[in-house]
Amino acid sequence: MFTKKSILFGHYLQKKGLITFNDIIDARLLQMKNNRKIGELANEKGWLSQENRNRILALQEETPKKFGEIASEKGYLTGEQVEKLLKEQNKNYLLFGEALVKIGAITQEEMENHLKKFNKIK
Repeated sequence: MFTKKSILFGHYLQKKGLITFNDIIDARLLQMKNNRKIGELANEKGWLSQENRNRILALQEETPKKFGEIASEKGYLTGEQVEKLLKEQNKNYLLFGEALVKIGAITQEEMENHLKKFNKIK
């Protein structure tokens, strides 16, 4: 029997015989390409140097605060810049199930049906 704590959605689908391990890797790689960090985006826009990005990441290791919160508190980014970056990040964000559909591993309907079943696992 599956338990939600013991298995991820991709492994659940793999055990059901719907996708392969390579599908999981391909979907994760697509997510990595699409799901950009706001520090990366800010650096690309010239709003944040690599050195300051690394400083924020180091500070983030020492606090539960989010990257954008630290960046604006320390004056590296304005609140408006953080909001723009978050909107851009959210616009392009790809969930794992969506990535599986995009790579053609499963259909949208299969993904939605199995996600509902997976989410009901206690």
